[in-house]
Amino acid sequence: MLKLERLKQISNEILILKESPLYLERIENNYIPVIGEGNCDTQVVFIGEAPGKKEAQTGKPFCGASGKVLDQLLEHIKMKREDVYITNIVKDRPTSNRDPEPNEIDIYAPFLIRQIEIIQPKVIATLGRFSTSFIMKHFGLQEDLEKISIIHGKVFSIDTSWGKLSIIPLYHPAVAVYNRTRLDELKKDFEMLKKLIRN
Repeated sequence: MLKLERLKQISNEILILKESPLYLERIENNYIPVIGEGNCDTQVVFIGEAPGKKEAQTGKPFCGASGKVLDQLLEHIKMKREDVYITNIVKDRPTSNRDPEPNEIDIYAPFLIRQIEIIQPKVIATLGRFSTSFIMKHFGLQEDLEKISIIHGKVFSIDTSWGKLSIIPLYHPAVAVYNRTRLDELKKDFEMLKKLIRN
């Protein structure tokens, strides 16, 4: 089965995921699950934590204020959205934009793992503490896990069934939405990311 077909299967499963505590809120608000979008043959997968309101209204990841910052950061390293794949751990919007609960992460995480295994990236860039914590624990890097303020921009390399994988924790783009002075810091981390991408 082709990558796109396998990713579509994940989308179909999430659409009817009634076991999720966020399913009813999705239906009541006419929200759309945010599965992910981009190039399924990419070297780089970006993983955030959960959709915001605008994302849930459109079904597109990072399409609000944080998405504009992400676009700026990609442009800074001469990349475009269509060059990468962008998704979240949790695929439905948590109530009132709160942090995702551990049980919500547990429900949606297997879908994320399947997405990663289908795409087989060379680099995973985690956006924020929730995705950083989950990805590093999943790939056996829990001993290296520290606060995002300490490990952002650092590179952790592991071997996977599809080859070498580099994981780079990054701040969530929202930090530059609330404090524009942080943008330069994020740009430096993205420059580290650029070095990991094969030409």
